[in-house]
Amino acid sequence: MAIVGAFTVPHPPIIIPEIGRGEECAISKTIAAYKEVAQAVKRLEPETIVVISPHTVAYSDYFHIDPGEMATGNFGQFGAPQVKFEVTYDQELAQKLAAVAAEAKIPAGMEGEREKTLDHGIMVPLYFINQAYQNYRLVRLGFSGMPLPMHYHYGMLLKKAIEQLGRRAVIIASGDLSHKLKKSGPYGLSPYGAKYDERVIQALGKANFLDLLLFPSLLCSEAAECGHRSFTIMAGAWDRQQVQAKLLSYEGPFGVGYGVCSFYPGEQEDSRNFLDQYATSYAQAVNKKRQQEDAYITLARHAIESYVREGKTIKVAPDLPQEMLQTKAGAFVSLHSNGSLRGCIGTIGPMRDNLAAEIIHNAISAATQDPRFLEVKPKELKDLSISVDVLGAIEKIATASQLDTKRYGVIVTKGSRTGLLLPNLEGIDSVEQQIAIARQKAGIGETEEGVQLSRFEVIRHEVPEC
Repeated sequence: MAIVGAFTVPHPPIIIPEIGRGEECAISKTIAAYKEVAQAVKRLEPETIVVISPHTVAYSDYFHIDPGEMATGNFGQFGAPQVKFEVTYDQELAQKLAAVAAEAKIPAGMEGEREKTLDHGIMVPLYFINQAYQNYRLVRLGFSGMPLPMHYHYGMLLKKAIEQLGRRAVIIASGDLSHKLKKSGPYGLSPYGAKYDERVIQALGKANFLDLLLFPSLLCSEAAECGHRSFTIMAGAWDRQQVQAKLLSYEGPFGVGYGVCSFYPGEQEDSRNFLDQYATSYAQAVNKKRQQEDAYITLARHAIESYVREGKTIKVAPDLPQEMLQTKAGAFVSLHSNGSLRGCIGTIGPMRDNLAAEIIHNAISAATQDPRFLEVKPKELKDLSISVDVLGAIEKIATASQLDTKRYGVIVTKGSRTGLLLPNLEGIDSVEQQIAIARQKAGIGETEEGVQLSRFEVIRHEVPEC
C-alpha cells in the first residue's frame, strides 16, 4: 500500500464549538470543508494518519518525530478541557522514517524532547476526523528551521518509509496561512498577507508544488504564515507522481487565512521531479542575483569566500571604486541564508584606512565572529545573501520623536553601554520597538533613565529578495 490521500488544513481553536461558542459560524466554509475531509478519511480507511504540526517539538536543524506508544491532550488551554483526545502511535512507521532519513543523511529522528501532550495543530484536525473515523494509529511530525528543499526531501523519505512498510496512510499537513490579513488580526495588516495567501492557495489548488519551494523567504516571513513547511513536507510525499488536487475552501474573517485542500494519487509522472527542478531554478536565480550585486557586495563576498575557503584575508585592490578607497566610514555587513539571519558585524565609525578595508574586515567578522552563530562553512557560501550598510554621520537627538524606523538607525548609550540597530529592518515597525531592541543589545533596562539617543542614516547595498 501507499499514501491514499492528503489534506492541508488550518487549526484555529475557535473552530471547535466548545471554544468558539458561536463565533465559529464566521468560518462556516472551513467547517464544511473540514467535515468533507473527515468523510474522505472515512472512505479511505487509512491504517495510519501522519499529522505534520507547526506547534509540536521543533528544532532549527532537526526534524523531530514524536516517540512513544501514545499521547493525550485536551483544549483546556482554550477553555474547553472537556474536549479530550487519546491517540496510539504507529511506532513502527516512526522508527522506519527515522531509519530512512538516517540513510539519506537527513537529520531526523526521535531524539530530544518528547511532547507528551497533543498540540492544537494536531487536535483540531483530529476533532473532525474522529467524528467520522477512529480506526487508525498516528505519526506526529514537526518541521525544522532548515530550508524548504530539505522539507520537501523529508516528505519524499516519508513516502519511502510508508511504502516500505506497506502502510495505507493519509497525510494531514496542518497549518494556517497568513496571520496579517486585517488590522484587527493577531499581527495586524501587511500587504504581503493577501499576496501570500493568493499564491499559496493557487499552488496547492493546482498541485504546483515547485512553486512552494520557490516562495521568497521575505514573502513568507512578512505574511507571518505558519503552515508552509507542513505543506512542503506533504508535497514532497507526492514527488514524481500525478496528483488530483482540489481547493475545498478558503476564508479569513479573523485576519488569518484558512485554506483546506485535498490531494489524491494518480499515476507515476517523472516530470514532476520538483526537487530536481528546484535545484536548477535555484542555481539560475543565484547566478542572476550575483550579476545584480554591486562593488560593495562583491567585495564583501570575495572577502568571505577567500577567508572561509582558504583562511586568507584579501588585500584592498587599487581598481576598486574611488569612493571605497578615499572614504572612511563605519559599515555593517549582514549575512542571510535561506531567509534567516546568518551573521551581522559592523562598526559605528571608521576604524581602518578606508571603507574598502572596513568592509573586508567586517565581512570576515560577520562570517566567523558573530557570537550568535557558528562560523560559516564552505558548503554554505552559495546560499549566502549579503548586504552592506555604510553609515552616515552620527547625530545626537533629544527625543524618540526625531526617529523614523525606515530612514534612521538608532544608537542607545548609557555610560560605556551602547546598542545599535540599523534602519529599515524586517519586522521593526515602530520607533518604540526599535529603541527597545537597541536597549536590549546594550544591556540597558527598559526603565533605566539617563539614556542618550542618537540617529544615523545609511546607504544600503543589497539585492532585494522579492
